[in-house]
Amino acid sequence: MDSAFDRDNGVIQSLLDTDYYTFTMMQAVLHQHPNVEVEYQFIVRSKERLGHLIPQLREELEKLAGLQLREGEQRFLFNKRFREYLTPDFEQFLGLFRFNLRYIHVAEIDGQLNIRVRGPMLHCIMFEQPVLAMVSELRNRDKYPEVELADVTRQLYQKFEWLEKNASREELAELRVSDFSTRRRLSFRAQREVVNVMRSDFPGVFVGTSNAHLAYEFDLPLIGTMAHQWLMVHQQLGRLRESQNAALENWVHEYRGRLGIALTDCISTDFFLKDFDLYFAKLYDGLRQDSGDPIVWADKVLGRYKELGIDPRTKDLMFSDGLNFEKCLPILRHVRGKAKFGFGMGTSLACDVEGVEPLSIVMKLVRVHGEPVVKFSDDPIKNVCEDASFLRYAAQVFNVTLINPQLGA
Repeated sequence: MDSAFDRDNGVIQSLLDTDYYTFTMMQAVLHQHPNVEVEYQFIVRSKERLGHLIPQLREELEKLAGLQLREGEQRFLFNKRFREYLTPDFEQFLGLFRFNLRYIHVAEIDGQLNIRVRGPMLHCIMFEQPVLAMVSELRNRDKYPEVELADVTRQLYQKFEWLEKNASREELAELRVSDFSTRRRLSFRAQREVVNVMRSDFPGVFVGTSNAHLAYEFDLPLIGTMAHQWLMVHQQLGRLRESQNAALENWVHEYRGRLGIALTDCISTDFFLKDFDLYFAKLYDGLRQDSGDPIVWADKVLGRYKELGIDPRTKDLMFSDGLNFEKCLPILRHVRGKAKFGFGMGTSLACDVEGVEPLSIVMKLVRVHGEPVVKFSDDPIKNVCEDASFLRYAAQVFNVTLINPQLGA
């Protein structure tokens, strides 16, 4: 039996076992916001009780604290293609980086796992992906101990059989899928197996991964730019109304036209597109959809580009909200010929096994310098804010209708 779980080693065995956007945001924080204090909150959207995992999680965190960037990993991350925008001082900093466990606080509250990360953003930003991957794997190996790698690959091949039956040859030639599964994977072994199979057997469809370790191991394109926290942190660094503009502007200042895919749903796509004027539309290569109806989103974005006099066919639309192949095909058929496009798949790639129910967990930025921040998703269930007064105030500033004026998660 080839188990899907490695019980002999740490869940996280490499500093690169994280999403690439962590490093790109980390460099921007180093240069622009090195002294910003933040708080992150672990959120279980599915409400499953996970408090019993705390002893195992503490052991994994101790192992995490012992990791450092290895020589080969450093050469990969700062090689010629990334050297165009990853800087020598960031390389030095990352070479010295260690996880500091005084910034992470783990407790059980009413049977639920409670995790908060509090401290300098420069040192706390790296906790997000490893903590989510740890919790997911520890829970999965506890709940589904008999799952084998063969179960993972069998499901994957069934998906491609479905795809080959339901997509035309022309549609398959245009389908570009990236692996975005680090945060809620069944296990590291499962994600590695999926990436290995896809790069070997489906190279025309598979175009890369967001996981820096797997990109390093298999010499794959590394995918990623920014996450919601980059836009959210700016809400307490200046005027709230101008926070999105500041975040977009500061990203351009950092990367000078590189890594040019912007995330639209931090304070709703409708409000994002108001700020997304001709200046930003020309500077950024494209946009990423991470909540709401992808077809509605695509039409809004295409319309905005046309309104600004920009040919959408020169821009990239990246879709990354809970996708599987069944969801990708209608999107592809809707946008093909109108813009360039790609799909980032997560849970449906590396945590899709018969009989396994994936966890729905996130780690979100909730405070900056002790003050609340907010995320207004295009799907209200994904809203995040710890402070009801700030939530209502921000809704007025950003002209967001609160369907349920309670705190989001």
